[in-house]
Amino acid sequence: MPRLGWTRRQDERVPSNSEALVSLLTLEDIDTNLFRGPQPETLRTRVFGGQVAAQALLAAARTTDPAYLAHSLHSYFLLPGDTGIPIVYDVEALRDGRSFATRRVVARQHGRPIYYQTVNFQKAEDGFDHQDVMPEVAGPEEGLDLAVWATQRRGDDLSDGRDEMGEWAREWAALDIRFMGNSARGLAADPAHPARARLWMRVSGELSDEPLQHLAAFTYASDMTLLASTLVPHGVDFYTPGMQVASLDHSIWFHRPFRADDWWLYDQVSPSASGARGLALGRIFTRDGRLVATVAQEGLIRQRSR
Repeated sequence: MPRLGWTRRQDERVPSNSEALVSLLTLEDIDTNLFRGPQPETLRTRVFGGQVAAQALLAAARTTDPAYLAHSLHSYFLLPGDTGIPIVYDVEALRDGRSFATRRVVARQHGRPIYYQTVNFQKAEDGFDHQDVMPEVAGPEEGLDLAVWATQRRGDDLSDGRDEMGEWAREWAALDIRFMGNSARGLAADPAHPARARLWMRVSGELSDEPLQHLAAFTYASDMTLLASTLVPHGVDFYTPGMQVASLDHSIWFHRPFRADDWWLYDQVSPSASGARGLALGRIFTRDGRLVATVAQEGLIRQRSR
């Protein structure tokens, strides 16, 4: 339940479309370089990592000249976020140069830091240009809706009567995600890369033409599914009994402009898992083959004995 005198606004629900997602990513000014991010009503017991990352990025951008656009962010998740109270974002201006600007953001709840993010911004300029080639993959129309796939993975003849697919759809309705396969199902064997996954994603509905809105919406979505690729070779997933999974850090490099409400391919590979940690990398391609972003995440993937 909300605490400390905070009253949840009527529009603060689990985002069900692009408009609701934009509302969730709308910050309140508290003081100079100090912002408050809303919380949605949710079944989750802790704040979704993509939400705090996206809100932190927006807080950093609010203190930066609009002539600069974010080109990378690097972050650490310190404590699970409390879904019952807002998150306060404290921004420190580290650099304002002629080409680059840097901000550091601390997200706090209950007087404690729960998340740190450093963002680098750059003014647009021309330069050398090359990129990896997009892998051959069928279009999103041929993919399996991730809510259906996740429900099937859980073997849903649920004895407790819960509507698993309905719960998933309500929590993640702002995103349209199509599963295209992983190393265990649907992708051709690749001995050099035993842990791979591919998905098409987009924000449901239409966003404005504001580039920052697309970067924030993408940042929100980028925390979905990536860590799951680290589990593929091991015959377990997030829902396997005894699994403890949590994001530890998250980095994004934005290479080229793109729209988060158009389909983009999340081409994922996990080069290593060891010490109860898994590392996952994701390349982001648009349907016309442009490499627009790269994501890296390490997370806790611990299986406790039952």
